[in-house]
Amino acid sequence: MSYDDSLKFYDYIVAKAGYERKGKTMPYTSHNGHMFSLLNKNGEIGFRYSKAVQRQYFEKYETSYFISYGAKMQGYILLTENMIKDENLLIDLLNESYLYVDSLKKK
Repeated sequence: MSYDDSLKFYDYIVAKAGYERKGKTMPYTSHNGHMFSLLNKNGEIGFRYSKAVQRQYFEKYETSYFISYGAKMQGYILLTENMIKDENLLIDLLNESYLYVDSLKKK
């Protein structure tokens, strides 16, 4: 998928879940000063979770760390092609990511 297609898809999922996409050059969502989803320059999407949930999802979804601008994003998982095919799963995962950052101390 091209970056432009990924951006359109990311915007669609974020809007469908009821969140506001922020960022011009690095699209993301945030709450209380904490980002909970990102789109990197390669058109890959990452969602943020606690370390325990992240490890669980590595195994469950056969994924890995989300990389953005060459840095491993702690707490983020890379959404795989199989995950992206399931719109309802993505919305559930994005909502779960939101709830995680909602539990963090406000910045």
